[in-house]
Amino acid sequence: SFPAGALPSTAAVTAEADGTFTVRIAAADIGTGARTALTLVAADALRVEPDRVRVRIGDSDFGPAGIAGGSMGTRSWAWAVTAAVEELRERLVPGAPVPPEGITARSDTTAAVAGLAQKERHSFGAQFAEVAVDVTTGEVRVRRMLGIFSAGRIVNPLTARGQLVGGMVWGISMALHEEAVRDGASGGLYGPDLAGYHVATHADVPVVEADWLEGTPDPDDPVGIKGVGEIGIVGAAAAIANAVWHATGVRHRHLPIRPDRVLRAGGPRV
Repeated sequence: SFPAGALPSTAAVTAEADGTFTVRIAAADIGTGARTALTLVAADALRVEPDRVRVRIGDSDFGPAGIAGGSMGTRSWAWAVTAAVEELRERLVPGAPVPPEGITARSDTTAAVAGLAQKERHSFGAQFAEVAVDVTTGEVRVRRMLGIFSAGRIVNPLTARGQLVGGMVWGISMALHEEAVRDGASGGLYGPDLAGYHVATHADVPVVEADWLEGTPDPDDPVGIKGVGEIGIVGAAAAIANAVWHATGVRHRHLPIRPDRVLRAGGPRV
């Protein structure tokens, strides 16, 4: 599991005279599809098609907003956007024209986040892996992986699946490749760049599938989002380590599971 947190955020939504809507929030899209997700969240709350919504992000003039990290970004920003939309809907008069300067509503979720009931909130996942272990070299190769997750409301299935699969691939790196080794003489790290630091590449990634279950709505959460940024990583290395144990009969308690460690550990099947 991975905690589903939320950070205070502010947002503004403007109804434009041409019938479109502009969302302004100091969110950051670091490749997670935040623009797309917030467009869909705003369109859903406004009950309009997504092509009528423009999302502007990444500007500190828009006011404070939560960071893109800890699987909290989309949940925090969507909460603020939804609150601003609700305020805007109350101010709009059906059938009345919108003035040239538009009508803007703003939100600040600081008090709402602080007032959340004090209880645990998590995304959950179960991962399954099949591996092959070379009895001569000790090399471990992942053949296939499957992850099933429960992460609340999934805003964009395409980008959510991409994040979950990406997290699982990162888990392959954690299990088999990534290792920080310090040079005792200089204090620096061996492999300080991607030329020397081993991560999973295309040749290491087999069939990786991810899907999810519909979560039970949280009555304290107005948006129902929990986040998918980290939950794909959680459990991946453990699933691979369990598969290695099943193949060799030996438990590995340290990562990465390097070929030399597999050979030294031995076991009835290696």
